[in-house]
Amino acid sequence: MTTPSSDPALDHSPTVSSTTNSDGTQISMTTKDMRRVIASSFMGSMIEFYDFILYATAASIVFGKVFFSNLPPGFDVLASFATFAVGYLARPLGGIVFGHFGDKYGRKNVLILSMLMMGIASIVMGLLPSTATIGIAAPVILVLLRIVQGVSVGGEWGGAVLIALEHAPKKSRGLAAGLANAGGPVGAVLATLMLGLFSNLPEDQFLAWGWRVPFLLSVVLLVVGLVIRLRVAETPMFQKLEEEGAKKRAPIVDVLRHHWRTVLVALVAVLAFTATQGLMTVWGVSESVAAGADPTGVLNWKAVGAVTTVVIAIFAARLSDRLGRRTVIIAGCALGVVLAFPIISLLQTGTVWGFAVAIILGNGFVQGIVYGPMAAFVAEQFPTQLRFTGASAAYQTASTLGAGFSPIIATSLVIGMSATWPVAVFWIAVLVLAALAVLITPEGKDRKIH
Repeated sequence: MTTPSSDPALDHSPTVSSTTNSDGTQISMTTKDMRRVIASSFMGSMIEFYDFILYATAASIVFGKVFFSNLPPGFDVLASFATFAVGYLARPLGGIVFGHFGDKYGRKNVLILSMLMMGIASIVMGLLPSTATIGIAAPVILVLLRIVQGVSVGGEWGGAVLIALEHAPKKSRGLAAGLANAGGPVGAVLATLMLGLFSNLPEDQFLAWGWRVPFLLSVVLLVVGLVIRLRVAETPMFQKLEEEGAKKRAPIVDVLRHHWRTVLVALVAVLAFTATQGLMTVWGVSESVAAGADPTGVLNWKAVGAVTTVVIAIFAARLSDRLGRRTVIIAGCALGVVLAFPIISLLQTGTVWGFAVAIILGNGFVQGIVYGPMAAFVAEQFPTQLRFTGASAAYQTASTLGAGFSPIIATSLVIGMSATWPVAVFWIAVLVLAALAVLITPEGKDRKIH
């Protein structure tokens, strides 16, 4: 598997150099510097999404029993998914707020704050008493902490991707942004494996304290992430903006006034992967376990699916530097349309092997192909002085609508229709709309983005 620190496509030179790239930005970096940039973005995203996806996995198999045990069967899971969605509702707010400061004061500074917010929220979650202990205060506090997580990860994505993309040469922008983005699935792997490990405990112990340990371990990741992130320099494109005095006073106003169509189209395109993520990694897990699949086996295969996503996403990102972002993303959407009904049927088998095949195809291949080029695809649509705000607004709103609400929509469809085929129809509709949005968007791989 390609790692953030070893891909030769990201190397500028084995020694210090000072050149001007095709975007007009001055670069004075070594190969070691570029590797540090990519590693920082990758590790930061990994840590943030470890915490964020840990909640999603716990919402599938734990929180309904710990915080919503007084609700009827089925509705406890629905309520748990609702708190999961709250975090996604907060992501656009985080993208806009952090985007504003990221476009005015630099990409690096806002990333430190976002990481601190996420880590502290996760640690407090691990210490939160159950509803049986403190009553309704427990789910209320849980929702508030989830909002903090949502705001945090809303700011993290834009900063991590732009740190990588704006340091990289034009010929490997897709790969650089894709590697930064790949930190998310790796964080998902760690979160799933950790929760899966403790799910081997007797059920009463797992529900009493076992699920809390992965949340409390966030303190270790937080310290490591801050040490790495503090060593990275600001991007050359933002530094040039400061030298020229070209920064915007109110980036969100300019984005909404002059780039709202770009935000809307990019948002619809991103739904291809966010809806797939929500359906496969949240609703799919819950549905398979409810159908009779062993929870530990499901979580283990979910981790394998996430590893597959990382490998496929990096390959797709690198391929997009050659074939174009649009070609690769549309291919992923087409694959999803073909596989939607078979994947949903596999989730209904109530077996670990059925879930394994479904998660590899849906999460690994469909999501991976679309996910790889998506970060560069979105970021390349906006000018440097508005890029953090514009890209984050599109990406995080799509995350809210796609990953945040697709599990609720799918669960509601199953409850209302007493069947799972409507979920496949819903998934296909999202993929077709996303492909159409990509088709009407100009290709960005050869664009001068300064």
